[in-house]
This record gives sequence, C-alpha cells and structure tokens, in this order.
Amino acid sequence: MTQGLLAASAAEHGQRVLGAVLGGLRTGLHEQVAQSWTRCLNEYRLDPDSEPHPPVLDGHALALRRRRLSDVIEAARLEMSTLYQQLADNETAVVLTDGEGVILHLVTSPEFTTELEPVGFTVGAIWNEACAGTNGMGTCLALAEPVSVRREDHFFTRLTTLTCSAVPVHDPEGRMVAVLDVTSRSALQQQHVLVLLGMTARMIENRLMEQRFRDAHPLHFHTRPELVHTLHEGRLALDAEGVIRAANRSALFQLGVESPQALCGRRLEEVFQATLDDLLERSRAASFHPVPVYRVNGAHRFFAVTRLPAAEAQPARAATAQAALAARPVKPAVPAASSAATAGLSDAQLVQQLATGSRVLARGTPLLLRGETGAGKEVFARALHERSPRATGAFVAVNCASIPESLIESELFGYRAGAFTGAQRTGRRGKILQADGGTLFLDEIGDMPLELQARLLRVLDERRVTPLGTEDTHPVDFQLVSASHRNLLELVAQGRFREDLYYRLAGIELQIPALRERTDRRELIQRILQEENGAPLALRPEAEQLLMTHRWPGNVRQLRHVLRAAVALADGASVGLEHLPSLRASLPAPAAAAPAFSPQAAAAPVAPVSVLAAGMVPAETPPPAGLNLIQSHERQVLLQLLEQHRWNVSNVAKALDVSRNTLYRKLHKLQIAVSQRA
Repeated sequence: MTQGLLAASAAEHGQRVLGAVLGGLRTGLHEQVAQSWTRCLNEYRLDPDSEPHPPVLDGHALALRRRRLSDVIEAARLEMSTLYQQLADNETAVVLTDGEGVILHLVTSPEFTTELEPVGFTVGAIWNEACAGTNGMGTCLALAEPVSVRREDHFFTRLTTLTCSAVPVHDPEGRMVAVLDVTSRSALQQQHVLVLLGMTARMIENRLMEQRFRDAHPLHFHTRPELVHTLHEGRLALDAEGVIRAANRSALFQLGVESPQALCGRRLEEVFQATLDDLLERSRAASFHPVPVYRVNGAHRFFAVTRLPAAEAQPARAATAQAALAARPVKPAVPAASSAATAGLSDAQLVQQLATGSRVLARGTPLLLRGETGAGKEVFARALHERSPRATGAFVAVNCASIPESLIESELFGYRAGAFTGAQRTGRRGKILQADGGTLFLDEIGDMPLELQARLLRVLDERRVTPLGTEDTHPVDFQLVSASHRNLLELVAQGRFREDLYYRLAGIELQIPALRERTDRRELIQRILQEENGAPLALRPEAEQLLMTHRWPGNVRQLRHVLRAAVALADGASVGLEHLPSLRASLPAPAAAAPAFSPQAAAAPVAPVSVLAAGMVPAETPPPAGLNLIQSHERQVLLQLLEQHRWNVSNVAKALDVSRNTLYRKLHKLQIAVSQRA
C-alpha cells in the first residue's frame, strides 16, 4: 500500500476511536460518525488499527449483481461521468454500489485507481460497514440518508487520508437500490459535493423511471411553471386509463405524501382536477407547455404537461422528422465536423464527448459545454449541430461576452423599426428567431446580465419570442447549446446567475479538454498548417517539438494564430523555430536566440512582417494588474500581431477574422492602448 494513504499518527487515531466508544469522549464528533464507530466496534468486532480487507466478489457473482441492476447502472453511467468532469480532480472517484455495498461501477483516473486498489477500492469489492468500517458508502447504507465521512471520521486508520460523501439512490417504488459516492483526497468540507451528489442521484432516479415506464404517459408538474422540465419537477407515470404507476421523490414532496405506494394505483382525477385525456388535449393545445391544474381539494395550483408514452411517441417523432426532411430543400452534404479542431478526431476524450453530445442533443436535451478559453467550444458546438437532426437548419452563435450589455437584448430578441435611437429602419430579426429550426449557441453564457437571464428563461419556457418595441410574439423551435469557461454553479452560489436558468441550460454538461490534454495534437497541428497554407507544409523537428511541448494557455485559438503567423513568415518554406517568435520566449536562452539576419530574408516578399523573424519582437513585459495567465499570453500575442501589421488595426482584424469593433473591445479588455508603440 502506498505511503500516501497512511495516517500520520495511527496510534492516536485508534485511541480516539476507543475513547469515543468506550469512554464517551465525543467532543467535536458528529453523531452519525459516533454511532457508526460504535457499530463497528461492538457489532462487527473490527479493530481500527488493523488492515481493512473488503472482500471482492468473483467474476460470476459480480456479473449476476450487475445484470440484476443493469438498468440502474445504465441510468447512472452518463450522470457519473458528468459529475466526475464537474469535480475536475484526478484524485477523486465517483462510485456506485448496490444495496449491499458492492461496488458496481467506478469513474476515476488510472493513477487514483492504482493508489486505492491496495485497500480494496475496486469494482466487485464490498464496502458496507461490516467489511470496511465507517465510510461514505457503508454508512450511507446503514443510515439510508446522505452522509459525509471526512478523513479521521473513518473507522480504519489506513483510510484516514480519504474523504467520502454518499447519497442514496431510490427506484420508482421508493426502495433504496444503490448508493452514489464521491471519494477523494480533499480535506475540504464536502457540503458542495453532497449537493452535487443529491442532484446527480435525482437525475439517475428520473432516468431510471423513464427506462422502466417507457409504455406509460409521463406527467411533469410543479407549482412554478418555469421549474417544469427541471430537476425540481414532480414526475408521475400513468397507464392508458390514467392510473398512477410511479412517482419520483419531488412528486411525493409536492403532493405531501410519504411513499410512492400512497399514490400508485390511484387514478389521476383522485389527485388533480383533471383526467388523463383532458390533460393530454390541453397539453397539445398549448404546444406541450405547462398548463394550470388544481388539486382535488382546490387548495393548491400546479402547472403540468403530459405526453404520449415514449414507446409510442418515438416512432411518431421519427416519421414526422422524416416527412419534414423530405419537404425541405436538400443542402449539400456536410462532414460531421468540418473544422480542423474536430475533423478526423483521434483524441479519445473528445470523440467520446462528441458522441455523447450528439446522442443527447438528438433527444432534445440542452447541452452546456465547459472548457478553457480558446479550447474550441464553438467549433465543437457546430460539429454537434452538423451531426444533429436539425443540421439543415441554421447554426446561430451568440457570444454573450463580446456584445455590449446595451445591445445584447436587441441582438437576441430583435426589434421593430424605430424601437430605439439608432435602430435600423426596417427593424431586425434577433438571433433567437434566426435559429428557428436549427441550433442556438450561446457562448460565454456566464457573462449574460441577470435581467436578460430572466427574459431568456421565459423564451426557453414558452418557446416564443417578443422583439423589442412590439407586443407581437413569434413561436420558435430550436435546439440549445450553451458554453462557458466559468463554473456556473459557483456563479449561482454567488447570486450572479439564475439557478432556474442553469437547470434549463445544463440538461447535460460536457467538458471540452484543453489543447495540452489532447492526444491528437500532432495531427491537429498538421491539419491547421494545411488549412492556413492551402497545401501541406513541412515542419522541422525542432519546431514540431516546441509546438508539441508548449503549454498552450490560449488553447486551439492560440495555436491557430501562431500557425497562421508561421505560414506567413515561412512563405512556402518549411516551418522552423524562427517562424514561431511568440513561442521562442519559452525556450532556454541559447535555443531562443534570434536567427542570423540574411539579405535573402530582407528581400523576401514578406519583408513588412519579416522583422519578427529577424528577432525584432518586443520583449515580454510584466502583464498589467488584473489579467490572468491566459489573458496575459493573449495580450502578448496581440502586441506581436499589432507590431507585425505596423499597428494597423484593420489589417490585424482581417488576420484574426474578426470585426474591428470586436478587436477594439479585446484591446481595451487586455489594456492595450491603440496609440501604444513598441
């Protein structure tokens, strides 16, 4: 076993356990933990200083358990992967056990797997309290409630450098069928992890209910219409006669009942003042937006929507989509991902994310992309669009960070003629209307002002948009992909982003890997070089090594800018170090020396920019206060481009393929004065 899992003072921990159980010394000890230690010592006869040896099932026994809970595992796989990506910590594991503590599925890094295997942390191991002492999974099973077991809270000394948080997972009948756990090396309080675990468990339960009742009518409801189709909604499954067959935990809470058995077997009209046929008709008439419905006693109003069973609706949707496609003009075939950033992918993580995103988007679920600035979120979103059932529609991208706050509203919702000073005479269709029938991509959604978040939420709820200066509303139908380099849940906690909008956007959250994490960097470099040059371009070994080992804080966007400049400087010749001036500063002093200036270089057609190759790049200066590492590097690249183009802003904007207004905003944000000279 690695030394990383050894407690600093084994004897002290063992004495603390014995003192708490036998001597009643429980100061600072949570009651859940104290009770668990008592069970471990008195009932299971465990020794805190002994080695934990959770038994591991053989292959046949494990296969039987996994087969018995195959639908639970299937419902959990995607949500567990998403949670692991949200936590973004290589020393973290997301674990699913059955009702007896047997680990059925595990998502973690290979390194953490290797570190935990010696203590029996592996698929097939039994982690109930009787086998593994006090721990997240086992104690959650014992108490049937969420728990956090932080470091020294573990019973066994050898586990006291781990922190575990776990929550129960229930099936549609209300039985606790699994435990979802996060185990990590973090010493921080786990309250935020418990919140994420609770949300993930509810998503698993809802997905499980969908799988088990595909032949039932799904009914979604909440007291607030904007929370229908979110994690907070109540869900019922109804048979063709309107008899309730299943209910999720939110439905039980909202209806004031304690178990699914209190609802199952009752007819819908015994709960709400509506029959199934009535609610189906009203839902169709409202384009499947929530309609008001009252409890049988009339005391509470809810908003509800119901549909045909998934087993019946899917063939109908497929036929409708096929007819619609046949009626539309055929567009030329487009490759699944037309840009170098996604074409011919060989990075396993990106390929998996693209496949996952395509499946989810095809089912009408909104996507939220997380990734560093420049990682290619818009390119990824466009690739998803081109693979989607709406590929024949428009792909409309809106960067919420690059549009001034005063213009975002008109940009999104449009306006009628004369709506405000400076408006176009003919009015303007907003981006949302332009995306009708296609994909709306909201980039840097975390920068959208709060007041506009409310309007966007209403559009997403009602699927209707009202342009500025008019009371006319227009129906819209689009698939939604959003992106941000920020952690939106943190913004929600800070009150800077609406929680209800977050759940509308994040049907599933995908992490776009940074360029330094991608395994296909070499192929990507060659593709971008060919795109920028119009033909294959040779790359010298020393230049290739520098490109492969650079950290790329600006990701794919920075790579493209560097290679675009290299192509211009090389002018058809093979690319060497002298053509990568912005990267040479990262080399040791001897390797970064400027190449000798030659008359041939001076006479070359690219003489106006050859000053960079001649080593006349302005030296890197300390970044201004308030800029992070990525912004500082982006600032340096922009300074070099401005120098290359003799501070002609129009030419730089053309080189970057952006508008001058966008470039001016970027210059201001990066604290570059247009009058600045090197």
